Parts: sequence; C-alpha cells; structure tokens
Amino acid sequence: MIEMLSQKMNFEYELVSPRSGKFGERNLETGEWDGIVGDLVSGETDFAVTALKMYSEREEVIDFVAPYFEQTGISIVMRKPVRETSLFKFMTVLRLEVWISIIAALIVTAVMIWLMDKYSPYSSRNNRQAYPYPCREFTLRESFWFALTSFTPQGGGEAPKAISGRILVAAYWLFVVLMLATFTANLAAFLTVERMQTPVQSLDQLARQSRINYTVVEGSDTHQYFINMKFAEDTLYRMWKELALNASRNFHKFRVWDYPIKEQYGHILLSINSSMPVKNAEHGFRKVNERESADFAFIHDSAEIKYEITRNCNLTEVGEVFAEQPYAVAIQQGSHLAVYTKKKISKICVSTITFSRQDELSYALLELQKDRYFEELKAKYWNRSRANCPLSEEQEGITLESLGGVFIATTFGLGLAMITLIVEVFYYKNKEAKLPESTTQVIEVKAAENSIDPTVKACNTDMGEKKITPPPSFASAAFRGRKIPSGITLGHEFKPRKRLLDSTDRLTDGLVNTGDNVSAYVE
Repeated sequence: MIEMLSQKMNFEYELVSPRSGKFGERNLETGEWDGIVGDLVSGETDFAVTALKMYSEREEVIDFVAPYFEQTGISIVMRKPVRETSLFKFMTVLRLEVWISIIAALIVTAVMIWLMDKYSPYSSRNNRQAYPYPCREFTLRESFWFALTSFTPQGGGEAPKAISGRILVAAYWLFVVLMLATFTANLAAFLTVERMQTPVQSLDQLARQSRINYTVVEGSDTHQYFINMKFAEDTLYRMWKELALNASRNFHKFRVWDYPIKEQYGHILLSINSSMPVKNAEHGFRKVNERESADFAFIHDSAEIKYEITRNCNLTEVGEVFAEQPYAVAIQQGSHLAVYTKKKISKICVSTITFSRQDELSYALLELQKDRYFEELKAKYWNRSRANCPLSEEQEGITLESLGGVFIATTFGLGLAMITLIVEVFYYKNKEAKLPESTTQVIEVKAAENSIDPTVKACNTDMGEKKITPPPSFASAAFRGRKIPSGITLGHEFKPRKRLLDSTDRLTDGLVNTGDNVSAYVE
C-alpha cells in the first residue's frame, strides 16, 4: 500500500518502528502519549500507516484521513473441536433406558401373541372349521419373528385371526410407527446439530459459562475496551444508585436492586485477569491451537483473527464482530506534509514530497478504493492458504464413522446367517443318517384292458399303496370309440415316458420286465 502511494504521489519513504510502546497509550498522570500516537504528537513522524483504529481520544491529538480498510472490530477465535468418532453414533440418539424399553416391549408383545393364539377359541389353531385353508400358526418362535419384522418396512406378515390378537397387534403397530418416526426425526436432527454445533456463539454466551477460559493481549486496544466498558458499568450503576436513593417523590418507582442494565463486562474482565493476559497475539493464537478440546478462546482484533484463520485450518471465528471501528492513516495534527528534510516516522519517513495538502493523501486513498486495490491485496495475501485446508464435515457430508455401525450390523447378520446355514446342513445330515433305510416292493405290472400301453401299479412306499391308472391311447382319448376319419393319420403308437412317483421312490427300481421296450407311465 505504501509503495503504491509513493508511486502515485511521488515521494520516498522509510519504514521504522515507534520509539516506545505500540499503537499508543496515554499516561493518566502526565497526559503524554507513547507509541505511534506519541511519535506523531511529538513530530518525530509525519504520518503512519498501520492497524491504527480511529478513537475519539486519539483524534484530540492527531488527525485521521479517510479510512483505508473495511470495518474491523473485536472478535473471538477458538479451535475447531475434535469430535469423538464412533461407529455406533446412531445408537446414541436414544438413551439406554429407551432401547431397553423397546426390547422389553418386543418380548412382551411376542409372548402375548403366542398366548392369545394358543388359548383363544377363535384363533385359526382352535377354530379349524372357520379356517379350513392353511393359516399361520403363531408358535413362540413365530411370534417373536412377527414382532421383530413389524419394525421393518416389509411388515410382520399374516396377522392373528382372533379379535383379541388383532387388537394387540394393532396397538403394537401404533407403537412401532411412533417409535420409528421418533428415531428418524431425532437421528436427522442429531446429525445436523452435531455438524453445526459450536461451543459458544457470542460474547454473552462466553461470559455466562465457566468451562471455557479466554484472554486478550495485555495492554492492547481489546484489553482497554473491556476496561472502559467495566468502568462504564460501574459509573452507570453508581448513577442509578444515587438516583434511586435520592428519589423523594417517585421513590416507589426506583429500586436499587431493579437495575435495568445487564452487567457482564466486569465478569469478563475478571475472567481475563484470572486467565492471565498474553504478551502478544502470537502467544494467544498458539494457546488456542494447543487446546484440542476447544476449551480456550482468544479475544482480539477481528482483522488479525480472520487473517490467522486463513493460515491455520484448525481455528474458527466464533460469533459476530463487535465494537466495530475502521483502520485509518494518521498524520500530525494540522500538518500539510510540506516537509523537504528527511524525518524518521513510525511507519514512514517522507522526503522530497511534491504534494502540499493532506487532502491529496485522502484523494489517493479513495482512488485506490475505487480501483478495488485493497480487495486485490486481501485476495493475494489472505486467500492463498485457505484452499489447502481439508473439507470440513459440513462440506463433505456425513462421514462413514458416524454410520459405520449400520454396515457392521448388516455384516454381522450376513455372517450369522452363513453360520446358521452350516449348522442346518450338518444337523440335517446327521438326522438323515440315523433314519432306517426304506424298503421297496416290486408290484406286478399288468396291461390294462382296452389299452395298448403297459402300466405299473406303483411301488409300496411309507405313504401306503397307490393305484396307478395308465393313460388312454390317443385314439381312445380323442375319439372315444368313434370311427377315425380317413383324413387323420395317427402315426406311431403313443408311447409315454416314465417319470418319478416322488423323490424317494425311483421308478426304475420298481419296473417289471414285460417283454416290451415300451416305458411305463406312472400318474
């Protein structure tokens, strides 16, 4: 900025630091200023370009030209909290006693369904005449499965037939709907609030809590701001007390304990002093960055905080900016900057100056603002490192750590199903090996009358004897004894193939050789 001003206004400069102090504080006893303001008052410098705010007490001894930067003020910086990741975070939506109550309701409902289906005279089990078709039998295992699957979108399946059982199921379904709606709404709110949640969101919240400590730079403008506000609170309370005690006529309208102004700056200043103010801003930012639990805050100039946030991805600005004031270029009071001898100043040493009025300096600053020169500087030095920061949880969405337990539960169910399948296979094989081998008897196969095809009279199985009727020939089935028209040719004789009676009795084992190669047919 100074280089651009030197080119526009054709002057040379030298950057130096103040002889003592920083920006400038007034000694209450002597009334003298130190720092940059003191150097301007004493004539050691001609004008200063720095993060100098426009205060009314400073304007009494120096002059300010047009503000060159956007409104700044005081802000709060904290470290982004490192949230604890948990694969079963979705389980924390409901408290433990709620989960236990849901499981208890499921068990009690399943037992009640089993009892009602077993003892109700109108259930499908006890009333076979009313339900001749196959119905679902609610055993204890089937009742538990019904109660469990009612929580899924597929539903529980066929409901009990008795009125008492249906009333119980209807009440249970109402409970399931309400619990699912409550869990879904709370899960969405839980994940959203967790992503947006910050420890504190304003200076008032910071003052009302006691877990998070905070501090300022000792002797800075921010520190002085809280000192002044504490003094203003004390002065206002003293005036209120005098007004309340000296009210002769309307004394009933004034009570000392009904003080209308909220006092918080005294508490803030007390907390700052207990946390010990830091020596410089670097120390304050370092203390904030070291607290991964986000239990420490640093109150400082908002412009410097915003710049530090662009350099450190772990920091975040909390709340809104308060006590806003602009940055401005300061000059000597009444100075026309018509100096031709080189002089050391706090930020600039001017020599061979061709302008004669401070209005030219204001005009040059306004030209730079019109050309958006300060926005270019901000984009160049402030936004170059922010792009390297990783995406926050708000930008990248819900992470796998938040819902990983759902996948774990699904994988556990798949694994349990495979283990159960293996157990079922081994159990079935052992049970089948213990059963006695079935015997088969060969039944004589005779040819049926009025038929050209051989027949088999079936095998003797454990289900009993079955009479097998051979199929009729094509001519017998189609024309039923009538004369076959001359235009129809039957071709070869109909020779049906063999098939199995059931899975256990092989037909080939029970065939009787009839001397013909025609295969038997079993109905």
